[in-house]
Amino acid sequence: MHGFYGRILTIDLNKAQFTIDTIGNDVLESYLGGKGLAAHLLVALNPPGVDPLAPENHLIFATGPLGGSTVWGSCRYGVYTKSPLTGLFTESYAGGRTPDAVDAAGFDAVVISGCCNMPTVLTVHPEGVDFHDAGDIWGMETYAAEDAVKQRFVKAEYRKKGAVVIGPAAENGVRFAVIENDYWRSAGRTGAGTVMGAKKLKGILFTGDRKRSHFDAAAVKAFSKKIMAEYKDSPAANAYRTLGTPMLVKMNNLAGAFPTRYWTRGTYDNWEKISAEALIEKMAPTPHACGKCFMACGQLGTVKAGRHAGLKIEGPEYETIYAFGGLCMIDSIEEIAYLNDICDRLGMDTITAGNLCAFTIEAVRRGKVDYKIDYGDVDGICDLLQKIARRQGIGEVLAEGIRPAAAQWGLEDIAVHVKGLEPAGYDPRALKGMALAYATSDRGACHLRTTFYKLELSGMVPPDKIEGKAELLIEMEDRLTIFDTLVLCRFYRDFYIWEPLAGVVRAVTGLETGGADLKKKAHRIADLVRQFNLREGMQPEDERLTKALHRPLADTGKVITEDELESMLEDYYRLHHWDEKGKPMK
Repeated sequence: MHGFYGRILTIDLNKAQFTIDTIGNDVLESYLGGKGLAAHLLVALNPPGVDPLAPENHLIFATGPLGGSTVWGSCRYGVYTKSPLTGLFTESYAGGRTPDAVDAAGFDAVVISGCCNMPTVLTVHPEGVDFHDAGDIWGMETYAAEDAVKQRFVKAEYRKKGAVVIGPAAENGVRFAVIENDYWRSAGRTGAGTVMGAKKLKGILFTGDRKRSHFDAAAVKAFSKKIMAEYKDSPAANAYRTLGTPMLVKMNNLAGAFPTRYWTRGTYDNWEKISAEALIEKMAPTPHACGKCFMACGQLGTVKAGRHAGLKIEGPEYETIYAFGGLCMIDSIEEIAYLNDICDRLGMDTITAGNLCAFTIEAVRRGKVDYKIDYGDVDGICDLLQKIARRQGIGEVLAEGIRPAAAQWGLEDIAVHVKGLEPAGYDPRALKGMALAYATSDRGACHLRTTFYKLELSGMVPPDKIEGKAELLIEMEDRLTIFDTLVLCRFYRDFYIWEPLAGVVRAVTGLETGGADLKKKAHRIADLVRQFNLREGMQPEDERLTKALHRPLADTGKVITEDELESMLEDYYRLHHWDEKGKPMK
């Protein structure tokens, strides 16, 4: 079938062997690529109830049928596994330039099982995989590791190359470790890097020269040209290019939805010091784009003055700013950039890391922990991040994640998470649709499953409204599920609505499909992932907010009640054709 390689590379680390298998067209027609194909493979291959850090847990890298094409926003890869942080299905996506190399290796999915008997680097190429001793690369921070992998293990016969690596946090089993590429791009949340570390994989170099065939190459080219002409200079694209995601600092503060002082307030008095405008003033960033992207949302800048002068980094992104700036109350964009750089080098998710630092501050203030740290204490937070990554002292507790730490310190009543994953920077008491989004996301309190915050912050949907939100949320969820099967960037969501999506799928694959058919595929994938999570032990009560998020915000008094969430959940399950406990009835 056009648009697919029809090949899966299966790597057995126990035996240091590989096979190249074919995929049936029936599977590709049903699930496409990316998330759909990976969910199908995880359900089939993972033993039920497997320990996420066991060799038998599979780690899957995948691109979609738009990979390697001219379609804007398509330079991304996905990584899928069972999460060591939540124990459930996990997915994470990254951009940059490396995804083109992942796709050029010539596989729809790379499936990895087992565990190496020593630290290893893989080179994945169209003929299979080569195994290399990681040597002194094991132990390196991510930037140095990525450089070393690309320099030492490249295959000269292939033009495209890109490396994904882990840092010390993943090597030490920190359960929210990330996979990094292109220095600042992260397959971030829920610990995919931790699984890679448990398999003793320091890095994977992807290289190749393969390209997917297209059913109608002229139509694909015309589609890309049309999207560029219509949207390159749109208000949304211009906003991302000039301000990046930090523009959300102002928007969320004005909406009372900026999580502050560990989820007790919805606004931060000093938000202007950590805003997009502050980043522009202090770091003079320039727009930095992934491959095949005219949005260029990445802000690549250098700290101009102060103790971190000369620090170069892409970011910090909004989520890092909220996690350290709001939750930990740090009022300097340069200091947040410094903490962002530390997390990137160590290979840790900044959202979870910032949440755990703020949680620790509260634990200290309540007399539960004897440790020197407080709000706004950059050096104390820096020291704590290092301890977490090395599993030293108090870091041993926090490296396990929010649920074990809260249980050990007796602070379950203030801990904020869903299914063991902390929410992103949109307070559900001010943006009530986000309460449903967090509760129902496959991987925990995720904002990207639906990006419903956009509808609420923009005024397209009243933030306080409950009625009808489940239907709107599912509409977004369905379309973004298809994004994740094609593996497209979220920021093209306003441009690629149902019919344009169906059109480009037809042009690439030859499948006669429309918006209604794509919605059916999205629901099929949602049912499959839900069945995986139920098989792995997810309970109905897991799809709720913790007690702390049902308490009114101290500054605005805004609240989301349990009854309001239950009402939305009831609608959500009914519209998905699931029973009252969220189990698919088909």
